[in-house]
Amino acid sequence: MLEKTAALAPDGRPFQLFTLTNAGGMTVQIMDWGAGWISCKVPVNGQLREVLLGCKAEDYPQQTAYLGASIGRYANRIANSRFELNGQRFALTANQGKHQLHGGSGFDKRRWTPEKCGQNFVSFLLFSEDGDQGFPGNVQARVHYELNDDNGLTITYEAQSDRDTPLNLTNHAYFNLLNAADGCDVRDHFLQLNAAQFLPVDSEGIPNSPLKDVAGTSFDFRRAKPIKQDFLLEEQRATKGYDHAFLLNEDATKTAAILTAPDGSLQLKISTSQPTLQVYCGNYLAGTPTRSGGVYQDYQGIALETQALPDTPNHPEWQRFGGMVKAGEHYQQRTTFQFVTAE
Repeated sequence: MLEKTAALAPDGRPFQLFTLTNAGGMTVQIMDWGAGWISCKVPVNGQLREVLLGCKAEDYPQQTAYLGASIGRYANRIANSRFELNGQRFALTANQGKHQLHGGSGFDKRRWTPEKCGQNFVSFLLFSEDGDQGFPGNVQARVHYELNDDNGLTITYEAQSDRDTPLNLTNHAYFNLLNAADGCDVRDHFLQLNAAQFLPVDSEGIPNSPLKDVAGTSFDFRRAKPIKQDFLLEEQRATKGYDHAFLLNEDATKTAAILTAPDGSLQLKISTSQPTLQVYCGNYLAGTPTRSGGVYQDYQGIALETQALPDTPNHPEWQRFGGMVKAGEHYQQRTTFQFVTAE
């Protein structure tokens, strides 16, 4: 179902909202501005439960939390807004101090063109010209959302560049499986990660050491535990909580994460082709508008972003995990968000 809002986007045209449904009654809403995932209602105990943080359509261009947005050209941070590639130095547009975050004035701040849609799917296209935010290459990007009857939403990103370039696309949804509409402390949720290593960062979110084993640290989520259990210990102190990349284990299933509501009523299982999962506990969410006209507080949603490692353009040793593409290479990454209710 397509709906056009009365509110106008920064380009003077209405926002376009696409509602996807499945046989079980789950509904997902996608917006053409930022190709954003703006609502996700899952049947739980006979009622539809909103599990995604969101705001009014007209607030999306102003909010700074990247709620549900498609992120590009490069998700996460690139240190000092520069990198070298093929012997050439590139200067990027800085938007977080001296660093670039989420592509600068990136894909989340653009209107994507609807390509095709149906009852349970929608896809969008975006063209990013050579030099956009300082990146080399003309890039044609595509995102496809598809909802299945098992309450799973699959997001597929595809892209191609005519020059070698950094490329790292993700979705920046925030989840709260208990009360995403009004917000509640997401640290009461349980989290399990299929990851044996994480990447330490400094207070600006820039990697400051090699990958580190999670064993014996507060970053060990190999068994499910409450997020609050080891909160604000060790490297978390620099970032006001978890805001770190976890390198996913290479195995056949590639289930990256399992997030469980505090009362056990709902689980989110994430599987992905991506090498890394960025866990961000909404450490700076305070003041972000809600759908009802209120504001969220810190730690009321968790972003579980599948992507490449941050600052990969400046770390050749990490490029085997992705984040860089060759001219003409077909970039494709897929992530499925599967919602499972308690029996």
